[in-house]
Amino acid sequence: MLRTIFTLSALVAGLVFSNAFAAPTRDGAAQPVRAAGSGGILLAQDGNLDIYYDARGNRVIVDADTGKVIAIQPPQTRLDRRALRRETRLRQLGRAPADDDRYYLDDPQDMARFRRKQLEEEGRVIPPPADEYDPDNNNSVDAYPPAPQDDGSYDNNYPDAPQPNTIQRQPLNEASINPVQPTVPTEEAAPSDQAALPPNAGGKTSVDPSLSLGARQDVAALQVLLDRGGASPGVIDGRFGSNVDKALAAYNQINGSSLKSTDAVGIQSALSQSGGDAFANYTITAEDAAGPYVASIPEDYSQKAQLDRMGYTSVTEALAERFHMDENYLKALNPDANFNRPGTIVKVANFGRLVSTPVARIVADKGKKEVFAYDASGKLVAAYPATIGSSDTPSPTGIHAVSRVALDPNYTYNPNINFKQGENNKILTIPPGPNGPVGSVWIALDKPTYGIHGTPEPSKIGKTESHGCVRLTNWDARELAKLVSPGVPVEFVE
Repeated sequence: MLRTIFTLSALVAGLVFSNAFAAPTRDGAAQPVRAAGSGGILLAQDGNLDIYYDARGNRVIVDADTGKVIAIQPPQTRLDRRALRRETRLRQLGRAPADDDRYYLDDPQDMARFRRKQLEEEGRVIPPPADEYDPDNNNSVDAYPPAPQDDGSYDNNYPDAPQPNTIQRQPLNEASINPVQPTVPTEEAAPSDQAALPPNAGGKTSVDPSLSLGARQDVAALQVLLDRGGASPGVIDGRFGSNVDKALAAYNQINGSSLKSTDAVGIQSALSQSGGDAFANYTITAEDAAGPYVASIPEDYSQKAQLDRMGYTSVTEALAERFHMDENYLKALNPDANFNRPGTIVKVANFGRLVSTPVARIVADKGKKEVFAYDASGKLVAAYPATIGSSDTPSPTGIHAVSRVALDPNYTYNPNINFKQGENNKILTIPPGPNGPVGSVWIALDKPTYGIHGTPEPSKIGKTESHGCVRLTNWDARELAKLVSPGVPVEFVE
């Protein structure tokens, strides 16, 4: 009897205990369950959530117990925790929006429906057009009409496929870039008293982007430094090359230094000690703009002989030569400048003062394509890149001497003694000027018809051939002409 009473008491106590744990609390009963039609976020039991990311970067929150999608958060909102808490609180209060839907990740049709809903909301669902040949959309063979027969009315003359190895390559011309012609002026026509202006002048200078391709101001600064130190790099054009390499070696020999082209700090320091910045501003004067200039320089010597003067063809050509620069590089440095207007300020090379030490001996090195000038003590004082003869018309050999110096000379063309130009068989006298065959300087040697002279094309110095003479830039030839006197020996070495 006691055993029966004890057993029944234990059973009753167990039932009471289990009911107490199974009964929901008042707080739990107060939590509303959101209907499927409500929007926003529905928390899972015990906060047991799985989080996934779909192909669009959306954050998908899934109830780990039921597999239902609780929320889908776009990338720009998934980090907004305050908005998430606020939305959760609204659901707890039964105020969730009524635009929500539930989707199951493991149901392909459910996810396809969800994807289509997204596209519809974004307006990206476009119904396929009706096929007039297949109204039933059964993709049958009979739905398509037969192909039209070629009765000759169709043009079947298609171009032939490109044939391999048809590219024609032309030999490279180192100075093939032509100066850019100035743009047509938009201002009123110039008065008659300005007829001396260069042809096609006016407006801002038009610069082809290819003119400055590869040009660097740090290289130009090095060229300016070398020019200041007596080692001419030829034209200052902002480009490395054999002329710069030769000038740097001569600069170190002249100045007893060991400067390298990569030593930016050393170059800047040397510039500061030798005259300041590598570039300076120059204001174009009325005389610069007035000229006189010639329209163009013909190639034929008989036509050259008919001109009054072999002058400059433009303001830019005149300024480039005055400041030891390549004309194209001068234009590239000043792309918006109107070179034909007095008062225009342009950026030019600040090459400093010329060499002033008298020269007692000259060496023309054919192999290096360079001219070296030494003083009476044998010290190198100047070096210039040069074009020295050619295989057809070689330069002299051995030691010769300077016989005379002529500035701005005429040039006498004699096909019986020198080379033959074109179809010209007669002796011609070509007027003086920087664009003449010998430039603006002639340093005659004691060997007839040979000398050291300037050139109308300074950018080609050291890169082309001559008719046996020693060719320098006009400014280098003029500097050397002021340092020599008759009797100075000129030695030609291989």
